[in-house]
Amino acid sequence: MIYHSTDEKTHKEQYAWNAKVESEDKYTQMILLTWVAYDQYIQQTMQISAMWNHSIDLNLIFTILQSVQEKINQAIRYLSIFETWKLHPNNIKKYEKKKKEFIERRCCNHDINLLSIFLEEKKHLGYTSIKFAAGHTVNNGVPFVEKDKKTNKQ
Repeated sequence: MIYHSTDEKTHKEQYAWNAKVESEDKYTQMILLTWVAYDQYIQQTMQISAMWNHSIDLNLIFTILQSVQEKINQAIRYLSIFETWKLHPNNIKKYEKKKKEFIERRCCNHDINLLSIFLEEKKHLGYTSIKFAAGHTVNNGVPFVEKDKKTNKQ
């Protein structure tokens, strides 16, 4: 089962930010703020992406790593099983039927939405697929953007 933590210490760690001075002059400083969780997972995300020849959505890998609490071998196993599951046309059809409902809840990453259906189907969630997708998309965000995907492939 995959659950969100309600522990206060964990909560504070999950929502903390790192600050790094990018540049400064006599009058200004440019500070880059990054989410601690993003920094924590970026190296593992890139490592897994390289193993899959950069063919997997970075936000999907990030979501799986968060869900398995950084256990990289477990994340790779889930990803492999999920990618096999995704190849079956019936599973894509299941998503197509629910796609509008996901989009209405601001769940716009189709890979994460498919993952949530997979996890619900395999009974790895303590709630619905849409709640899982919304939790990871809206609350945690999808930190990787197109620029990251292009940089990662180089």
